[in-house]
Amino acid sequence: MKRVSGDSLYFLALVNPKDRFHRQAVDFARAWQGIIVTSRWVLAEICDWLSSSDNRALALGVVSQITTSKRFHVIHRSDELFERGLELYRLRPDQDWSLTDSVSFIVMADEGLADALTGDRHFNQAGFTALLV
Repeated sequence: MKRVSGDSLYFLALVNPKDRFHRQAVDFARAWQGIIVTSRWVLAEICDWLSSSDNRALALGVVSQITTSKRFHVIHRSDELFERGLELYRLRPDQDWSLTDSVSFIVMADEGLADALTGDRHFNQAGFTALLV
């Protein structure tokens, strides 16, 4: 079965009709028949972005759907994954990658994923394909 990495940008675009990537995200979600691999780091980032009281229920709904649906595979947090992400973050001071992005790059490499559901150019910089660009 096909698999692709899901970044917070994708999930946030799905739920925000005003997001510039909304149409692409919705079209992809309707057509995709494979598994979207993401991590608890990305789920935390979604909650961070939707942390206002107006959006709290939306954040919890998105996370619930991702963690309960068979369409998603969620990589759990671990000390080892944190350390590896932090090491990549440390080794690339020339880039503006977030720690969550760095962890996502590690997850993608570990899972053998080349494509990411994101419009974030950092994924391209790290050698992956950002599908929403």
